[in-house]
Amino acid sequence: MQITLKPVLKSQREILKNLLEKYDYEFSQYDLRDVNELGLYGYDYLDYYWTEKKRWAFFIYADGNLAGFVMVNDYPENGQKTDYTLSEFFVLYKYRRCGVGRYAARAVFDRFRGSWQLKRHPKNLPSVAFWDRVIAEYTGGAYTLLRGVQSAAYDDGTPADLFYFNT
Repeated sequence: MQITLKPVLKSQREILKNLLEKYDYEFSQYDLRDVNELGLYGYDYLDYYWTEKKRWAFFIYADGNLAGFVMVNDYPENGQKTDYTLSEFFVLYKYRRCGVGRYAARAVFDRFRGSWQLKRHPKNLPSVAFWDRVIAEYTGGAYTLLRGVQSAAYDDGTPADLFYFNT
């Protein structure tokens, strides 16, 4: 399978917005977010990915098909300065468990060299297993994992887990 990352162009904003709705719907089982009066979750920071310098969005393609997205910024959750934060990461069901997510994560880490923070919801057990494996493999075990960080809690009040590592 050929997997690629391509920057999301401003003209593709609506496509990313649509995928973010699917992502937020799936994630709502963990953070318990409600939809707004239009039946949407919305993503408050979407337009900033084309108006601020330190935000990057990429589509993930598998064999030429849209398979997900990766969003990166430089806004750490916990006050610990990092160069990059993995803000959002989503792979469509069809492309999970076949290396697409692993490839996309590694590709974005390779693209942005420096110190990273990655936040995960501890109740999202598939995500916990995925990131434990990918980050341990990518860093050779050279990372820090802070569990239960209240200052980075999710909408449901669950304290986040935060990875810190260098690329």
